[in-house]
Amino acid sequence: MKILVTGGAGFIASHISDAFIAEGNEVFILDNLSTGFEKNINRNATFINSNICDKNLIKLFEKEKFDIVNHHAAQMDVRRSVADPEFDANTNILGTINLLQCAIKTDVKKIMFASTGGAVYGEQKYFPADEEHITFPLSPYGISKLAVEKYIYFYSIQYRLNYTILRYANIYGPRQNPFGEAGVVAIFASKLLKGEQPTINGEGFQTRDYVYVKDVVKANLIASKDKENNIYNIGTGKETDVNEIFRMLNKVIGKGQVEKHGPTAPGEQMRSVITSDKFFKKFNWRPSTNISDGLVETVEYFKEQIKE
Repeated sequence: MKILVTGGAGFIASHISDAFIAEGNEVFILDNLSTGFEKNINRNATFINSNICDKNLIKLFEKEKFDIVNHHAAQMDVRRSVADPEFDANTNILGTINLLQCAIKTDVKKIMFASTGGAVYGEQKYFPADEEHITFPLSPYGISKLAVEKYIYFYSIQYRLNYTILRYANIYGPRQNPFGEAGVVAIFASKLLKGEQPTINGEGFQTRDYVYVKDVVKANLIASKDKENNIYNIGTGKETDVNEIFRMLNKVIGKGQVEKHGPTAPGEQMRSVITSDKFFKKFNWRPSTNISDGLVETVEYFKEQIKE
């Protein structure tokens, strides 16, 4: 198959691109390198340095006639979305509509969309959240992701576009960007390896559902073959708080840093955990990497990056 992966120079989508190529697919990567890196791009992929908002993308779609669009490109900084909701909406909503228009005009068979299992549910009413949990996002980022889900549903009804929406938990692993609005695992690992002091927001009892990137890749490969239209949570169903993440990383890295706490981040959710039972029942998929092993592999990656 011919697959376009948007955001394919980034953390998650670069791993997915590698896996699609390993399966024998022809992969095109669309990325403007605003947060992604050229070093993440598989040498067997065709790279297009462009933006999902670019109206000229229709020419690419008309030329290549993609079978699948795996859409990961996004404005992913929650804090920036609060400070500049217009930029967030222009990128995440209008950029996706641009892709969807290109898709229906060129008979793309399937759209896969990376949504968020934390931000769309907001402060959860029960734990873990399933796909039927009410959606009350607390940030423009969460709102834009949910809005895109609704647009994709519209395109499926109006134009019979097949879709799979994956609502991710907190993904961590090699290639995660430790700068800016990144995951706590990448930030803490990078700082600890450099002998710097990480700061835990507030008391550190905020919990998240940490799922290893290789498990997410497997879920994408499975979902790419699904002929039905559906939304699935992709997570572990287990909560881990920030203090525990710091302590595990501190032990693995062995620098013996003290535990330092700072101010609470405004608007930060206290608990976020999702269940993947729906995906498991249909595809027999569960995350196979426990957090201890995943953190060790992640630390090894960051060690190599620091050497470079």
